[in-house]
Amino acid sequence: MTEQHRNPLPRLNWLHMVSAPLCVAALTLMTGALANAQDLTLNETGSTLLYPLFTTWVDAYTRSHPGIRVTTGATGSEAGIQQALTGKVQIGASDAYMSDADMRQHPQIINVPLAIAAQTVNYNLPGLNTTHLKLDGPVLAGIYTGAIRNWDAPQIAALNPGVALPHHPIVPIHRADGSGDTFVFSQFLSFSTPAWESDKGYGTSIAWPAVPGSAGAVGNAGMVQALQSTPWSLGYVGVSFTDKLAEAKLGTAALKNGAGEFILPNKDTITAGAASLGPRTPPDERLSLVFAPASGAYPLVNYEYAVVSTKQADAATAAALRRFLLWTIVPSETNEAYLDTVHFIPLPPHTWELSQAQIQSIK
Repeated sequence: MTEQHRNPLPRLNWLHMVSAPLCVAALTLMTGALANAQDLTLNETGSTLLYPLFTTWVDAYTRSHPGIRVTTGATGSEAGIQQALTGKVQIGASDAYMSDADMRQHPQIINVPLAIAAQTVNYNLPGLNTTHLKLDGPVLAGIYTGAIRNWDAPQIAALNPGVALPHHPIVPIHRADGSGDTFVFSQFLSFSTPAWESDKGYGTSIAWPAVPGSAGAVGNAGMVQALQSTPWSLGYVGVSFTDKLAEAKLGTAALKNGAGEFILPNKDTITAGAASLGPRTPPDERLSLVFAPASGAYPLVNYEYAVVSTKQADAATAAALRRFLLWTIVPSETNEAYLDTVHFIPLPPHTWELSQAQIQSIK
């Protein structure tokens, strides 16, 4: 995937709720359709970042919607996209949107944002895991290419004056599976570091340089485990695993954003990162939210996508799929509470309306 879906960045007054008429219309559509629900199964697989939220959604939805079963799987975004393309699942969960080339080959596929998430950069640095080290794109690119090898390298020390950095080799850990987290992380490296963009670029899979000691891990759970068990390591993890990172007592970096500020990930900074780009989301909703230049914006932010076909096997499956996806995005305190449990934020009004329109195109 090589296209960079980036746009000018106007400011947005962030709203968590869309207009009342639209909410009522969506709720009426879903409620009225319940009487026609048939016994059937919807299958979902893909993003390990989105998986904890999907399991929460499915548990709540199937308890209140008898006759509908939804299976879930944590196989990685790349696998989710591919299985949606081949019709093996109705929903491919992905942190990455499909490329222009893939969309031309599969015009029946849509990329529907359901929520907004982020990635964190984490490390296991003995004695310093409670310190929020400052890191930027060029330093991270240098670590993953092997140009920066030690924790006390001048480039890292310059960003962290007064921190007693150890003279010890860094162990960079990357995702070994096709991952939307890799897509977002490598976008950050590409957008902030021209040398990375011209050499590696971004995608769900990257030809990672052979850095001495580097290692691959499968899934976000695998990344957390690899970081915890490997002193001196550094990696990137989906924000839905924030609680697991805290349990593992791993460090979290403050990352330099497009405005030159070092920002930690939290609800406010993720919201600021998405708010600066939300109004520019196109009708097909394939847009990078990475490295926004707005003040206070965390730079590793992304839409969480349902990759689905508008041409389902039958009308009953299409109707059930529409109802479920509309339910996941309808604004309510309950749905926002589901998002809070995994440190996600709701779609802004403009994106919510676009997602609703795309979902309605499923037949």
